[in-house]
Amino acid sequence: MSTTPVRRLTVAQALVRFLSVQYTERDGVRHRLIAGTWGIFGHGNVAGLGQALLEAGEDAMPFHQGRNEQAMVHAAVGYARQLNRLSTQAVTTSIGPGATNLVTGAALATINRLPVLLLPGDYFATRSADPLLQQLEHPVEADLSVNDTLRPVSRYFDRVTRPEALIPSALNAVRVLTDPVETGAVTLALPQDVQAEAYDWPEEFFAERVWHVRRPAPDPYELAEAVAAIRAAERPLIVAGGGIHHSQAEEALKALVDATGIPVASTQAGKGSLRYDHPADLGGIGHTGTAVCDDLARTADLIIGVGTRYTDFTTASNTLFQNPGVRFLNLNIAAFDAHKLAARTLVCDARAGLTALTEALSGLRVNSAYEAEYRAGKDRWEQVVETAFSGADEHAVPTQTQVLGALDSVVGDDDVIINAAGSLPGDLHKLWRARSPRQYHLEYGYSCMGYEIPAGIGVQQAAPDTPVWSLVGDGTYLMMPTEIVTAVQEGLPVNLVLIQNHGYASIGGLSESVGGERFGTPYRYRAADGTFTGDPLPVDLAANAASLGMDVLRAKTVGELRTALATARASDRPTCVYVETDPAPTAPPAEAWWDVPVAETATRESAVRAREEYDRQVGDRRRHL
Repeated sequence: MSTTPVRRLTVAQALVRFLSVQYTERDGVRHRLIAGTWGIFGHGNVAGLGQALLEAGEDAMPFHQGRNEQAMVHAAVGYARQLNRLSTQAVTTSIGPGATNLVTGAALATINRLPVLLLPGDYFATRSADPLLQQLEHPVEADLSVNDTLRPVSRYFDRVTRPEALIPSALNAVRVLTDPVETGAVTLALPQDVQAEAYDWPEEFFAERVWHVRRPAPDPYELAEAVAAIRAAERPLIVAGGGIHHSQAEEALKALVDATGIPVASTQAGKGSLRYDHPADLGGIGHTGTAVCDDLARTADLIIGVGTRYTDFTTASNTLFQNPGVRFLNLNIAAFDAHKLAARTLVCDARAGLTALTEALSGLRVNSAYEAEYRAGKDRWEQVVETAFSGADEHAVPTQTQVLGALDSVVGDDDVIINAAGSLPGDLHKLWRARSPRQYHLEYGYSCMGYEIPAGIGVQQAAPDTPVWSLVGDGTYLMMPTEIVTAVQEGLPVNLVLIQNHGYASIGGLSESVGGERFGTPYRYRAADGTFTGDPLPVDLAANAASLGMDVLRAKTVGELRTALATARASDRPTCVYVETDPAPTAPPAEAWWDVPVAETATRESAVRAREEYDRQVGDRRRHL
């Protein structure tokens, strides 16, 4: 008979206890892995995980009450990103629509390589009641449930149909969450009867575990090849991706750039890798990039990608890197990303790799003429930013870029600016002056409308003394304002900048450029011909935010806006700054193309002209082999 000490708990109680003693460690610093659990309860989890969380108490597992399941995932993702993927949160839901509402958030987490633990309820493993309320019945796959929609968007998925199966499943879940290569959404589907079932658990299962987050060093051969490629290059350009932030490699990047003079262009995820006023920081790259970045990218003979996935916005749909002899060197902890664009690879941690390159490139400095060229381009772009941000008339209705200029004049170095969708990501990527590594928080892997407000809550939880700004347009706000209630309930002073422009402005502009004539994008009444071209809808979003508990400041002019932003920043309550903008476009135009296919045959003149332009642009597309 075994003498191993055991503890009798339900599956749900055991899981909560296990999660409460999991830690990460990197560089000698320890973090709690699962810092809390978000939940909305229903019949699929109220008697299992709900009871377990109640019994565990706030010290063992803090609980956060959400209003929308997708939003709870966004909050956990914002939390994880702010803490460099070393700590995250869990999300529990009931079965049915609660579970399927997780799918969008899970996709966002996995695409952006950010850890989050999902714990949806599931149908009875015993089939003692079949079908259940909200159960999907499949005629030939009886073990299928709606939770299977989470499989393709999860980095690890398991359905725990027996108590003892939780042990390997929970350990594998944490393994993936803490792996800097594999991380993303992890789903443990929990049948509601199994959640409540008791089992004698070995005490070792509840022992404190510290998961070391590794920093793999570069392979000597790959490092030598990388150094040779950089030394041979005449016009090298670094493309800084989000991996630099995840690795906390900003100082290592600065050391390399200070030593070599190699300029840096940033993806949406990588912006802020260098402070904006560093002489080698050229801003964003690609379709929403700066003129100086994109001009250099077209003539660069070596692109050094660091922690980037090379999305189509970064590569301008494979039209940006036009030097006939251009080659790629990719430093990435994931071999999958390192091999993109037929690159030489340096598969390692970003900080470790950049440090090794700096040492190995001792004495290397780019040509002084090249350095003077990109610095002059940086100076010219700074004048573009000043023009876009300035508002000469304090009594004028602000443009969207002047809203950003007003915010730029108010924020401190450590404030966090959050955005994900609409026309704001393009304006921010071109114009925002990132002053610290965590200031620029753009979710542009999935560009999910509705991310900003819940992510702001997650960031505020992770950095309680940091001013947090969620920037949204009216279209995004209407997608998911529900977590305002959570911010009010928790006393989290998230600042919401709500820009009213009466519709999907970003897609409206894209629609116009591809021959769609802004069809279906304005928020207006139907006109006599049935189109949405009547008067603007009389929707008062400021009143809506106030009804959910926010303090609301309405600003009609540039001067009022600046005052309202300063007031919001000084407040200790969730505060909304509402502004209706001048719709006249003031942002600099795109400096590089983006491939959105246009109708090949059409009768409307707008689409015919758009197709002609598309055929002209697509000729610049190339495969880097």
